[in-house]
Amino acid sequence: MTKFVFVTGGVVSSLGKGIAAASLAALLESRGLKVTLIKLDPYINVDPGTMSPFQHGEVFVTDDGAETDLDLGHYERFIETRMKKSNNFTTGKIYQSVLDKERRGDYLGKTVQVIPHVTNEIQDYIKRGAGVGTPEAVDVAIVEIGGTVGDIESLPFLEAVRQLSLRLGPNNSAFLHLSYLPWLAAAGELKTKPTQHTAKELRAIGIQADALLCRADRPVPDEERAKISLFSNVPEWGVISMWDVDTIYKVPRMLHEQGLDGLICDKLRLNTPPANLKRWDDLVHEVEHPQHTVSVAMVGKYVDLSDSYKSLNEALRHAGMKNHAKVQIEYIDSETIDAANVAKKLGRFDAILVPGGFGARGVEGKICAAQYARENKVAYLGICLGMQVATIEYARHVAGLKDANSTEFDPKTPHPVIALIDEWQDADGSIQKRDANSNLGGTMRLGAQSSDVSDGTIAHQIYGAVVTERHRHRYEANEHYLDRLREAGLVISALTQREHLTEMVELPQAVHPWYVGVQFHPEFKSTPWDGHPLFNAYIRAALDLKGTQTLKAVA
Repeated sequence: MTKFVFVTGGVVSSLGKGIAAASLAALLESRGLKVTLIKLDPYINVDPGTMSPFQHGEVFVTDDGAETDLDLGHYERFIETRMKKSNNFTTGKIYQSVLDKERRGDYLGKTVQVIPHVTNEIQDYIKRGAGVGTPEAVDVAIVEIGGTVGDIESLPFLEAVRQLSLRLGPNNSAFLHLSYLPWLAAAGELKTKPTQHTAKELRAIGIQADALLCRADRPVPDEERAKISLFSNVPEWGVISMWDVDTIYKVPRMLHEQGLDGLICDKLRLNTPPANLKRWDDLVHEVEHPQHTVSVAMVGKYVDLSDSYKSLNEALRHAGMKNHAKVQIEYIDSETIDAANVAKKLGRFDAILVPGGFGARGVEGKICAAQYARENKVAYLGICLGMQVATIEYARHVAGLKDANSTEFDPKTPHPVIALIDEWQDADGSIQKRDANSNLGGTMRLGAQSSDVSDGTIAHQIYGAVVTERHRHRYEANEHYLDRLREAGLVISALTQREHLTEMVELPQAVHPWYVGVQFHPEFKSTPWDGHPLFNAYIRAALDLKGTQTLKAVA
């Protein structure tokens, strides 16, 4: 029987519920259990696909094409189970499903209400995400509820998991509550009152926490832990300190040493072997003892919020670990770059990366960055829009296609080297169609798709004959310009198997040591254990080029 751990948060958001949930999942997985994680988001958007990165951080994409919360990226980086559409749902998705049922007459004329219809729908979605009743059922499903206790938006979710816990019976569910302890410098102490209040708020809606994770900028002293225990009705061993650390990969060890996984296994009556954290200890050792450093300029337009590039940041760090290097990422606002200052802005970096994005803002700065990397033989990786701006730049300055552009940015461009295609095959094999007037939500090429890779290319060195990666974009390289670009020396190194859409471009290594653009998002498949072959190769190339330049300087 699948057992459940429900993770809630209090006081303020962005405390790290996703990391806490993923770390607990990693601990349970290390005990030999089959684990999955489910994220419940209380906003009314059907999914985060149309939300600004400044509002919600990055949109994480699964193999089956779901646009999901960024916490699912943490989940995939911490455990072996791959996430699916059923691992993330929102208030909007729940209400959409309930209203569809009401319109079909599924409720047989009953008055549709939050209780029981909405709460039952939430429970059905949770059980579906855990695979209950199927061969894919897991031993433990960890369910993270977005927002904070007391938010009106979260109440249906909290009521639903309260009901589900009651229906599951004793020892089949546990509640884990994450709270915040602020440090008041004037008083010289951590204050426990916010945590006392949020635990009380949780009890008022019928949920008693089995463990409290107390977030603070420092370890919580035993005296404060005892005080929290007394006022929250949680045993003292269940009041667990979760302080700031310099790498998130230290969190599983931190929680294990305070007995969180043992507490949960006892509550759920799970008889397992002890946790084995050797791989996590080895990982932290690699993080703390780099042999080299490499600096990467990330030229984007959402740089004011690093969560906009969460998976990308982690993928670069993973590649650094694989190359025994510390990757120093500096975010450069593409709106601040032009032809006059690009050398000053980017000249001090070992590598340049242009990430994805939507809309015309900052695009010309990205094109300048791609041109600078090409002309100065700096290791370059363009992802999604980063590949498209590299194509535009090459068309303008090498292929002689003056004013080449994407129809996304200039619908009247004389040379639309990037354009909107109207048909493609989705991750599930279905044929999708779109046009300029289609809704933004759900009209992108999404999920894992395969492409054929050309022999003798950097792409082939990295991937072999076939590359399968996840996508999230609307515009494509225009196939009518591919021959012209090839004649000018651009290598189209991977094409989709059905539509023959451009997936990878690069420059010959005789011309440039490492210059690659990809239409997909490889960062979504990077893990701290293996890194990702594309990012591993990119950081290795940057280190090699840095070493070559150092030797030249010495000579």
